[in-house]
Formats: sequence, structure tokens, C-alpha cells
Amino acid sequence: MSVAEQLETPRGNPQPPRDALLEEEAFIESQITEPAKSRARLRPLLALAPYVARYKGRAILALISLTVAAITTLIVPVAVRRMIDMGFTPEGIAMINSYFSVMIAVVAVLAGASASRYYLVMTIGERIVADLRRDVFAHLISLSPSFFDSARSGELVSRLTADTTQIKSAVGASVSIALRNMMLFIGAAAMMVITSPRLSLFVLLAIPIIVIPLVAFGRWVRRLSRNAQDTLADASAYASELVNAIRTVQAYTGERLARTRFAGELEQAYEAARSSTKARAVLTLIVIFIVFASVVVILWVGSHDVLVGTISPGRLGQFILYTAFAASGLGQLSEVWGEVSAASGAAERLFEILRVKPEIAAPAAPRALPQPARGDVGFDNVSFAYPTRPNALAVDGVSLEVRSGEKVAIVGPSGAGKSTLFHLLLRFYDPKSGTISLDGVPIRQADPAEVRARIALVPQDSVVFAASARDNIRFGRPDASDAEVERAADLAHATEFLRRLPDGFDAQLGERGVTLSGGQRQRIAIARAILRDAPLLLLDEATSALDAESETLVQTALEELMRHRTTLVIAHRLATVLSCDRILVMDQGRIVEQGTHAELVAANGLYARLARLQFEGI
Repeated sequence: MSVAEQLETPRGNPQPPRDALLEEEAFIESQITEPAKSRARLRPLLALAPYVARYKGRAILALISLTVAAITTLIVPVAVRRMIDMGFTPEGIAMINSYFSVMIAVVAVLAGASASRYYLVMTIGERIVADLRRDVFAHLISLSPSFFDSARSGELVSRLTADTTQIKSAVGASVSIALRNMMLFIGAAAMMVITSPRLSLFVLLAIPIIVIPLVAFGRWVRRLSRNAQDTLADASAYASELVNAIRTVQAYTGERLARTRFAGELEQAYEAARSSTKARAVLTLIVIFIVFASVVVILWVGSHDVLVGTISPGRLGQFILYTAFAASGLGQLSEVWGEVSAASGAAERLFEILRVKPEIAAPAAPRALPQPARGDVGFDNVSFAYPTRPNALAVDGVSLEVRSGEKVAIVGPSGAGKSTLFHLLLRFYDPKSGTISLDGVPIRQADPAEVRARIALVPQDSVVFAASARDNIRFGRPDASDAEVERAADLAHATEFLRRLPDGFDAQLGERGVTLSGGQRQRIAIARAILRDAPLLLLDEATSALDAESETLVQTALEELMRHRTTLVIAHRLATVLSCDRILVMDQGRIVEQGTHAELVAANGLYARLARLQFEGI
């Protein structure tokens, strides 16, 4: 299954207002033809059950508090009935005083139970969402690079933040309110039957009229809420992309274009949110009207019963209060239902990510790499095409052997497949055919984490995190001491410029290292690789961003580092690979030449042509 299929979602485009009637007609038709689907509208929320189960003690206490609050609320109408029927006489004054004393105690219990329920439910919601965010993030960073080739980082961040916030609202306040109103409705309905079976019959006739639109419109609300969340994620993704490339935007005076497009994205998100809100408003209007119209009818019938003496005024008052409780419970459920449906859409989006399986995973019984590590590398007839370009081979039938301690350079024109060899060796992808081995073990049979632990990489686009310089270097080996970090910086010739920063090694480097020059970022990346002290070193244009003086200094450090480990070097500037033991020349995914610099120049092939272009006039 492709990444796109794994993450495919039913993403509707936001509908303009003039299409609202067509959309509603389609919805009603779907309710008639596909009734079974409506039962699954809240199914994504059931996936949260394991998270709730982690805190079942607190959940049980919250349920107890909720039950106590509901019961104390249901006691009030009984007191009102007795007060009306027996309290308005001189003899009833003492009874009224005693009843109101008891009611004060009941109110105190109600207040305490409600406060306890609110605290417990809200903290459970916060805890569940924190756990969910942690799990989604942990899963995201475990997915293979092929997933991120087609996914948009801004949309993923939106799912991690906005969608989890939507779930927090539902799991916390909305679920609490829903449970409270369900208990009130059930309890009030039972007391209504006890109070007056005849009047209760009228209520039973009204319930289907109330419930049917609540259930029917729920799926429509959920679909519109999902669409609103998707369009907002698109806007967030675009904003994230533009902010990360702000210098390019301003350099090309693209502010106006960016503003216009982002405004369009926001307008689409607004229209989607407006449609969702309108649907919830319509649902609320219909349900509340039906509920309270039913109360009016029941009150009219009950008034006639009092006049003919079939029911006492107090009992009618008790029944009306219970009817109001039941009506209020259903009315508030209609509002909460929309929020819960929206949270269901958010949960569906999040669990779509959690259901994506990494294409690169450790085998059930991984084969251990030999100790001590040597750094031997082998490619045996390896072919590979990127998932986004399945018909274009980036590597075509490559075979090579690199012995422990050997320095091998890989050169060739852009797009020849040089960096792809590194991606395959790091097992970011698996080849279509052929075998890649590390220290004699096919890497498909080993744990990817163990394979990568033996490799230090200096990429062409050096990555610097929004953290201190010390933490950026320590990323290469988190358990390294401060002294080891500073020694790695010395070897990478980064200490001099780091000492000049306001806080030295503790200076914050800004997002993507925005406060540093390209050469400084590259030296941070080199220091990170030096600190890792891995047996296999991969240098992908490691000195490309350095000036001549810095390149000389870093090249000296790298040569010292390379003496003790296997090294693969990708370079466009051939002057940096002259000291390598062997040079491989790639073109169109294949190794077309190999040998020393002198041998390749004498062969008068592709390497010789590249050398003449670079060294001419030197």
C-alpha cells in the first residue's frame, strides 16, 4: 500500500452557500440508502478507550460524582411537590422550615459533587490528550522518510495540535455534560412515569420526534466538521511552508502573492467552519423547539387534569419539573452532540496517522551486527526508485565493496544517484532489488536503529535545531559530557565562533540555525558527527558551505577523523577527494568508472571531463 493510500481521507472541498441545499439533499438520501453507516459516526472515539482505561480510578470517581450530582438534582421536584400540596397552611410552616433546611444540605452536596466531577473529568481529558499527542508524535518520527515525501508537515502539525485540542474539548467538558444530561434525562424520565403514567405517555410519543433529527443530523455535522478541520490544516500547512522560507519570499517580493493565497486558504476554512456551525445551529433549533413545544403540550394536558381532580397541583408541579429536566437534558445533548461529532472527525484524522505502518521496520527476529564494529559496506546489484517516481531508477544495478578504514569518494553530475546511496545505506528506503550489507550482515535482516547507530552523517543541507549550540552538537551522542562536546567543536573548528556568541556554547541558535551563517551551521553538523564517533562516516558535500579558509581547517579535522574509520565522501568539488583511496564515478544511477584520481584522469572518461572543467586555469 502506498503512503498516499495509507493516509487517504475523505476530504471534501468546502461548499459555497449556494450548494448547501444540494449537500443536504445528498445527505438525506445517504441516510435512506446507507443507514448502517450512521451507526459508525462516533466509532473513531471508541479508539480512545485504551487511553481512558489508563485512568479508570479517576474515571470511576468522576462517574460517582456525576451520579451523586444527578441524584441530588432529581430530589428537588419531590420537595417542591410536598411543599405545594401540604405546606401552604399554618400547620405546614414547620414542615416548610424542615424541608428548606434539608434542601440547603442537598444543594451543598450538589455543589461539591459538581465541582468534583468537573475537576476529575477535565484533568482526565487533559491527561488523555497529552498521552495522545505524545503517541502520535512518537509514531510520526518512527515513520519512514517515504511517508514524508508525500505528506505535508504543516498538515501533520495541525493534526497534532488543533485536532487534539478538539478532542480535549470533547473528552473533557462535552463528555461530562453529555453524561450528566443523559443521567438527568433517564432519571427524570423514570420519575415522570412514577409521578404520572398518563402524562408520561405523551412524553414517550414525543421522544422519537426529538431523537430522530438528533441522530440523522449527527453524521452531516460530523462530515462538515471534518471538512472544516481539513481546510484549516491546509491553511496551516501553507503558512508553515511560507514562514520557513520567509527569506526567499521577501527576496522575490512575494509577500502580496503569499497574503492573497493564504487569505484564500483562510476563506475556504471559514466557509467550511461556517457550514459546520450552521448545521449544528439548525440541529439545535430543531431539537430545542420540539423539546419545549412538547413541554407546553404536556403542561396544557396536565392543567386540565388538575381541574378535573385526577392529579394534585403539587404532583403536576413535580411532573413539570421532571419534564423540564428531561427536556433540558435533551436540548443540551443536541449542542454537545455537534461537539462530540466534531471530535470524532478529529479522532479519525489522528488515528489515520497511527494506523500508518512504517515501511522500514525491524524484522521479528533481527540479526545482531558483529562486535566490534568494522564499518565494512557492500552493495550487490542494487536498484532503487523513489516512491514518488516509481518509473525512474535513481540507482541502477550498483555493486561495490568498501573495506574497513577505506576512504571512498563518490562523484558525478547532479542527479546521478550519489546521495541516494547514502539514503539506502541508512535504510531510509529499501531497494527494489539487490542486497546492502554492513559488516557482512544484510541490513534488511538487522534492526534499523542498530544499523544507524554505526553511522555518522554530515548532510549537504546541515540541520540545526532551535536549541543551544551545546545541545545541537550533543544530538550526535546524548550521553556525551560537556568536555566531549567542546572537544568535538574544537576538531570541527567551531569553538572560535561559538565562543564569540553572547552565551557561548549555551547560546540559542534559533529555528533552523537562523542566527548562523551557512559555514557555521555546517561546522555544527560536522562537530555532531565527530561526537558520534561511529565506525562509518558519511560526508555528503560536508564542506560545500565553507569558505576557503574554513574548508582548509575543517578538511584537516576530517582527514584526522577519517584515519580511524570507513568513510564515504560525496563531493562535487574534486579537489576535496584527491586524497581518497578510491573514487567512484556515477552517472544516471550507475557506477561508470572507478579508480584513483590519476587513473581516472588517464582513462579520459567522465571524471577526466569533470576534472578539466574544475581544474582548468588552476
